[in-house]
Amino acid sequence: MSAEIPGPSSALLHLLWLASPALPVGGFSYSEGLEAAIEAGVVTGEDAARRWLVDQLHLGLARSELPIVAASLDAWQHRDGTTLHALNDWVIATRETRELRLQSEQMGRSLAEWMKVRRAAIDDTQAGLLQALTPPTWPVAFALALAISGAALPDALQAHAFAWAENMVQAALKAVPLGQSAGQRILAALVAEIPAAVAHAIVLDAADRQAYMPMLAILSSRHETQYSRLFRS
Repeated sequence: MSAEIPGPSSALLHLLWLASPALPVGGFSYSEGLEAAIEAGVVTGEDAARRWLVDQLHLGLARSELPIVAASLDAWQHRDGTTLHALNDWVIATRETRELRLQSEQMGRSLAEWMKVRRAAIDDTQAGLLQALTPPTWPVAFALALAISGAALPDALQAHAFAWAENMVQAALKAVPLGQSAGQRILAALVAEIPAAVAHAIVLDAADRQAYMPMLAILSSRHETQYSRLFRS
């Protein structure tokens, strides 16, 4: 019989745990279109990779995923199943390619399983709501893990954004390829931009959420049939 894994003793430790690349959700296996951008010659080096990821942070995460995490966090705290289903459906409907949708679903399922295995401190109502999401998408599932932490909303969203940034920088290191110093410079640029992206996401009205990045959608579609690739998206 497996022993329960002790939980972190503070909100900060919980956020560090969730933002860690060691979190077993498979984030390392995705590039979210970056690999296709490299194949197409759109991203050719450090500067281009930095611009691509900063743009994706502001045009994608700040307008789509981060606002969903914020809304889902509130819904989990209020055990609002109707809102959770609506948010989860929105994520699925706005993933513009098959591989982006499968990424969100796979990572969401993996995080839900992680919370189950480590016996996360969710109550029966939250557990039932999580099970009813078939499947839970990544931002909605991540919001439940954040709700457990008790962290303030800006800190929670920054943890989510940093987890994304670190995974994407690791993808750039492998696919461009780049050295570790270049990766740290790109990560520093993303860290400098994350607070503004989070601030935008917090005040964004639900009607203004959007997932509209045509070039990313086209490149992601191409990636699905790309001959040689390292990543699943």
